Amino acid sequence: MVVAITCFVLVCLIVRQHHGTHRVGITFAPIVLLWLLSVALLGIYNITKWNPRIYQALSPYYIYKFFRNTGKDGWISLGGIFLCITGTEAMFADLGQFTATSMRVAFFVVIYPCLMLQYTGQAAFLSKNFSAVDISFYASVPEPLFWPVFVLAISTGIVASQAAISETFSIVQQCQALGCFPRVKIVHTSRWIHGKIYIPEINWILMILILTVTLGFGDTTLMGNAYGIAYMSVTLVTTLLMTLAITLVWHKTLVLALSFLLLFGSMEIIFLSSSYMRIHRGGWLPIMLSSVFLAVMYVWHYGSRRKYLSDQQNRIPMKRILSLGPSLGIIRTPGIGVIYTELATGVPATFSHFLTNLPSFYQVIVFVCIKTIHVPYISHKERYLIGRIGPKAYQMYRCIIRYGYKDVHKSNEDFEYNLVMSIAEFIQLESEGSRTPDGSVDGRLAVVRTSEKTGMRMVMSESANLGESYGSGSSSWTGSAALSSSKSATLRRLQALYEQEVPAHLSRRRHVRYQLLDKNYKHPHVKEELLELVEAKHAEVAYVIGHSYIKARRNSSFLKKLAVDVAYSFLRRNCRSPGVALHIPHISLIMAGMNYYV
Repeated sequence: MVVAITCFVLVCLIVRQHHGTHRVGITFAPIVLLWLLSVALLGIYNITKWNPRIYQALSPYYIYKFFRNTGKDGWISLGGIFLCITGTEAMFADLGQFTATSMRVAFFVVIYPCLMLQYTGQAAFLSKNFSAVDISFYASVPEPLFWPVFVLAISTGIVASQAAISETFSIVQQCQALGCFPRVKIVHTSRWIHGKIYIPEINWILMILILTVTLGFGDTTLMGNAYGIAYMSVTLVTTLLMTLAITLVWHKTLVLALSFLLLFGSMEIIFLSSSYMRIHRGGWLPIMLSSVFLAVMYVWHYGSRRKYLSDQQNRIPMKRILSLGPSLGIIRTPGIGVIYTELATGVPATFSHFLTNLPSFYQVIVFVCIKTIHVPYISHKERYLIGRIGPKAYQMYRCIIRYGYKDVHKSNEDFEYNLVMSIAEFIQLESEGSRTPDGSVDGRLAVVRTSEKTGMRMVMSESANLGESYGSGSSSWTGSAALSSSKSATLRRLQALYEQEVPAHLSRRRHVRYQLLDKNYKHPHVKEELLELVEAKHAEVAYVIGHSYIKARRNSSFLKKLAVDVAYSFLRRNCRSPGVALHIPHISLIMAGMNYYV
């Protein structure tokens, strides 16, 4: 019955994850606080009733006495003893949302005193009722308070489970942003609270694993053994990484880092060695699961890295681009071609397919590279880097979009607007020179601050005759040069048909028109270039993504073929495609097949 109730509660918790926790999250802190105060009061009650002198057990002398009397058995019991403090470390996973000072105050003022009072009270109870050691907590609860404490314990367990699920989503999202995990769907469950996410694939995998472990073990002792090994391994790995952070990030002396490692690492190794004595009794589970997920992460990172290196080696030389002339040897049709690439420099090999196999391509070409850098957040005004590829007549631009590993990726609607406005601002910055208050040019790239443009030469207005105009520096304009779309009637009819068939939430896109302010520009060519950009945007925006097939070379080793041809190919086929992950409308997407031999 206990196992069945546990599975029911866990399934209900997993199934409602897509609704988010922002509606009920306001109750989490009161529940945990009420639980801590309750166990503290129960501890005081048991100390007073059963053994007021139990405070003497806080003396370190009893640690020595314990090991002197128990020997090896005492060392083996350390794994179980350490379970008394597991769970308290979960609060430190929220350091990204709270300050370090608030965490210290919460721990030393509330959590630590409450836990000490509870465990001291249990010790006082057991000193007089040792036969109840298996159920010491509930046996020490006064009978009238049993059911309220029982319900509160279940509620606190649900909150703790929710915290573990949310932390799993957060870790997977950050691993994906850093290129260490396959692409998954990330849903932001709250419009107002940053960081509230839901990942369907991980959610259902968690449910399967949770039910398998609960039904398979059916015993909290085995689960405790598995959890103890997982927790102690995490603490040791954290200590090792912290040692690196002391030397490489904080630039402290090696002596300080080694002292830190020796002090904390020695204690953790003692506890970890005790926990590993229980591998055959459930401790094998976290080792197996961590090995599987580590293999998935390594294979994905290895395959993605080899593909990136292959792209770098096969870049199109600029000499070839320049030798083709402004037309690139093909017909340039109105529109903007956005080519996604992982390369921050050079022209990707994907573009050569269009130059050699297609008779035409778009008038304005933008190579977009989305990079996640090793900082949590990037300010929106520092996100877009715009540069030019080749002479101005080629109308080829490079856009590098930088995200922190905790940043929220915007939808395609905002991207199109920011891209066009950033290019327009770059053209203006380029004409005015490298030193301007709105951006700093670094080589061939300029940091374009799209959120604080002043004196913009373009405004945006709704195409549905709403009479609204949007501009960063000015909202009044006269004599605007409105340009009509150059799409053919057939293309417009196909697009209208597509938007009717696709669900509303997928096809709903903001239709805007870009217009130039009628004012004098410093250089005549600036207005001409902006007019061409406006005309291209009104004509069409298409997105080009390389659809890659990666194979290991014939002379590769068996392990490499297994990793690339089997494991990595399986992950690529079953993860989300780049077009879906980037919120690209299906009607505007062009997939370019590429074969990679790594």
